[in-house]
Amino acid sequence: MELRELGKTGLKLSALGFGASSLGGVFHSLNEKDGIKAVHTAIDNGINFIDVSPYYGHLKAEIVLGKALREIPRDKYILSTKVGRYGKDGVNTWDYSAKRANDSVFESMERLGVDYIDIINVHDIEFADLNQVANETLPALVKLREKGVVGHVGITDLQLENLKWVVEHVPEGTVESILNFCHYCLCDDKLVDFLNFFEQKGIGVINASPLSMGLLTMRGTPDWHPAPEPLKKVCAEAANYCNSIGYPIEKLAMQFSINTNNRISSTLFSTTNPNNVLKNIDFISSNPDMEIVNKVKDIIGQQFRVSWKNS
Repeated sequence: MELRELGKTGLKLSALGFGASSLGGVFHSLNEKDGIKAVHTAIDNGINFIDVSPYYGHLKAEIVLGKALREIPRDKYILSTKVGRYGKDGVNTWDYSAKRANDSVFESMERLGVDYIDIINVHDIEFADLNQVANETLPALVKLREKGVVGHVGITDLQLENLKWVVEHVPEGTVESILNFCHYCLCDDKLVDFLNFFEQKGIGVINASPLSMGLLTMRGTPDWHPAPEPLKKVCAEAANYCNSIGYPIEKLAMQFSINTNNRISSTLFSTTNPNNVLKNIDFISSNPDMEIVNKVKDIIGQQFRVSWKNS
């Protein structure tokens, strides 16, 4: 597994990272035993970066991940979690106050069974007042960094413009990494337009959702997917084309996101199926067929880079 440096943090992340959202039953029902085995399978096969959030499954993902991590030596993985977005009893909540951010870090460490978090992120900042993120949330996390409770501080969002705005409105070195999703994949590569900016600031870039939350799969999107119908339609057509030539779109999508731009430190995928972990690792062992990539982009056509708001 290729390791890539994350900005100026000194961390070297596996090019393919394990996103633990599925451990919260976010996408499908969860078999906890399989989910724990999936984490072990990832670590045993060269993946060293794991990302989670108290929001995923409304604490459940951190709890299940914690059960897995208690069986894995701490030096085998780099751990990322988040503050700001939460939920209880099926109701989503947000709180970007300094006090809640501080308390949330210690609560996450207890659930995860660790005494140190490598990267702490402000989660989905589009749901926050960006001024509060810049002037309250991030300074609270920087204090924890100074105390050695966390190693590095980052921000996450679907909207790249929000990430850029916050970086521009905080002291240099406050934000060390950004995590963005659905913007470096077969149907949208907008992240490329922002790489120079983040690199000039010394900020590492993490990508997520190489399958664009189901758009780039034969299975298709879940009901809650916020993409517009025309985009869903052409992505389904692209999936059918790949299937017809015996080259699964899932394989092409994984290869594209991980193997065509090493300026991105790591790309996160999520599963609770240990076999899918091995399958994705196998997918990225070779580069994509660029003729097929270009054909898929032709099918997507004018819907390429059509974006949407988070939900």
